[in-house]
Amino acid sequence: MDEDGGVQDIPAAARWLPVTTAQHTTAQHTTAQLTTAQLTTADGERLHAQVWPGPVGSGDWVVLAHGFSGSTAVPAVRRVAARLAAYATVLAYDARGHGRSTGWTTLGDREVLDVDAAVGHARAAGARRVATVGFSMGAAAVVRHAARVDGYGLAERPDAVVAVSGTGPWSTRATASRAMRRLHLLVETRPGRLVTRAVLRTRVDPRGWAVPPVPPAECVAHVGVPLLLVHGDCDGYLGLEHPRALAQRSGAPLWVEEGFGHAEVAIQPQLVDRIGRHVAGLLA
Repeated sequence: MDEDGGVQDIPAAARWLPVTTAQHTTAQHTTAQLTTAQLTTADGERLHAQVWPGPVGSGDWVVLAHGFSGSTAVPAVRRVAARLAAYATVLAYDARGHGRSTGWTTLGDREVLDVDAAVGHARAAGARRVATVGFSMGAAAVVRHAARVDGYGLAERPDAVVAVSGTGPWSTRATASRAMRRLHLLVETRPGRLVTRAVLRTRVDPRGWAVPPVPPAECVAHVGVPLLLVHGDCDGYLGLEHPRALAQRSGAPLWVEEGFGHAEVAIQPQLVDRIGRHVAGLLA
């Protein structure tokens, strides 16, 4: 029992678990070369982070922002981080309300402060150039962070941004895909939030948004640094109208990938490599 009420409705709500967020076994990877860090956001949240060392002598860093229900313990997130480390040092963190971090997830709103803390940590650790790479919810966070929206007093700016499987306008129940409507049930209802907490280890802010934050599609033109958009033509959560809106308003290149579904759990190693090489080129 918690602030969202009793637990008797969990079995019924569990039917609505999105397929792409149900991957939460502990990753079995060597951690001999990894270092752990704790980040503190401007509003006081403590974020668990891990750093994958990059090529010797490189001053380039990637800040990796995972999607909803992800964390550094999720195998798909770790696979992406390890793959990108062939091109740059990678700092991956558990966003607020996820994994071993404090707080509540606000679904892309205050997560801009998480990105800001991670970029600041990379700079303090000696990074010469920093790219932010976000997936799904993390894509919204990195775009909004670079665009410096909503008056959060952000201190850091990345040198490049990559948004994978990102939203353009915010999804609503009226406009959402079938898969995204299930996600709305998870985050907008008490039984759903109990499931996300007990099963997905994700704590959703029950207060929701008092005022909807500026969506990525309305601020992407203000990113101000090189931006790459990547989206799959088989994404069951966010259709191609989302990246096309971002591309139209920003002029950024858009890679529409055949057969690619949604976010970290669907991405293939070859595509991660292409993103890594592109990031290395942007930061050169």
